[in-house]
Order: sequence, then structure tokens, then C-alpha cells
Amino acid sequence: MTSPTHVAIIMDGNGRWAKSRGLPRVAGHRAGVEALRNLVRAMPDFGISVLTVYAFSSENWSRPKSEVTDLMGLLKLFIRRDLAELHRNGVRVRIIGDRATLQPDIGGLLEEAENLTRENTNLTLVIAFNYGSRDEIVRAARKLAEAAVRGEILPQQIEMDDITRSLDTADIPDPDLVIRTSGELRLSNFLLWQAAYSELVFVPCYWPDFGSDHLAEALRDYAGRERRFGGLSPEEAVAPAIVR
Repeated sequence: MTSPTHVAIIMDGNGRWAKSRGLPRVAGHRAGVEALRNLVRAMPDFGISVLTVYAFSSENWSRPKSEVTDLMGLLKLFIRRDLAELHRNGVRVRIIGDRATLQPDIGGLLEEAENLTRENTNLTLVIAFNYGSRDEIVRAARKLAEAAVRGEILPQQIEMDDITRSLDTADIPDPDLVIRTSGELRLSNFLLWQAAYSELVFVPCYWPDFGSDHLAEALRDYAGRERRFGGLSPEEAVAPAIVR
């Protein structure tokens, strides 16, 4: 079975998972962290090199203050409790998203996770935190505009590769497969540039219930697809033209 190099996941449905069980939303977020922990541990079995997860969007700040506080607490707990294990297992942690407005304690933890695991090569875990794809593209455009003002590049010389190199994911391959849980059928401002030719799989289960079996099924779906990147399949490319 052909395996993707990079899988990205929109971890959706924590709140609805909790509501369906008569639990507070924070219980769903806690269960979601546990699901992520188990999935990262299972990654070596699937031959995936890069796993990107949508942990906290730039729009999530509009949620109730108590929920945002709970989410920040869970992030801190995840890093403090799991960083040593991630490092021991050769996982490199990368953070994408806007860090300029983060509180110093959160920013410091994220930087610590990146610095400690920088040389690890078994798996790259990319955490999209305070991330929105449109915001990322705007920040990339500003970088290029500033470079143009400094005379380092002419506007007419800007190519797609220049934008790619200016994104948060500059040295990360584009995702081959994007998975979204909870049954919602949209990308929700996640990796819009990078996912231009990604295969998309939408899974009906809520994120806390997502496990290795669900990932294996998504990978089987992926393996059965033909990726064309806007071109033709080999059969179509050599098929004789029919003149009528």
C-alpha cells in the first residue's frame, strides 16, 4: 500500500463528543489530547514522516474565556508531560502559527519544545497553534513586500516558490493527505496553500474516538486514489484521440 509522507489532521468534534456523553467541553478536549498522544505513538507503524495537527486556530480566541483557558492549560500539560517522551522517541516538534501575540509562558514552552527536539528525525510533529491559513499567507506577503522595499527582490520577480518559502511551513513538505474528523466537510482555514493538491478524507467519528484503525482506513482510501496534480493519468496521456 502506498503511504503518504505527510498527513495533516483537523482534530474536530471534542465538544460534541463531550456533549453526547453529558460531559463538560473540557472533558472532550482532554480526551482529544489523549487521542493525539496515542496516535503519535502509533505513527512508526504507518511509515509517516510528518504529522501536522490543527490544535488551536487563530479564530478560537473568540470562544468563551473559560474554554480558551482550559485549552491553554491542556497545551501546557501536553508539552510538560509528553515532551520528554517525544524527545526519547525521536520526535521533532515544530510549531506553525502567529507567535507575536502569544503570552510569554506559552511562547516559551513552544520554543523549548522545538529547541529540545530539533535534531530528531523519526517523526516531525507539526502543531498548528494560533494558526490560520489566511493569516499565514498575509504574513508571507508582508515578508515579500518588505524584501521588495529593501530592494532585495522586484515585485515582478515573485514566484509561487517565493511565497512557499515565506510560509510557516517553508521546510515542510506539503501534506499528501488531509483528514478531518466529526463529519464536517471543509478545511476551516487550514493549510489552504499547502493542501492545493492534497487528498481529502472526511471521517464521521469525533476526534476523541479517532484511533489507529481509523487512520489505517483513511490510508487505504488514500492508496486507492490516483494523484494527478492537475495533469492526466498515464492512461489518459497516451490514449489515442477519437476523431468524429
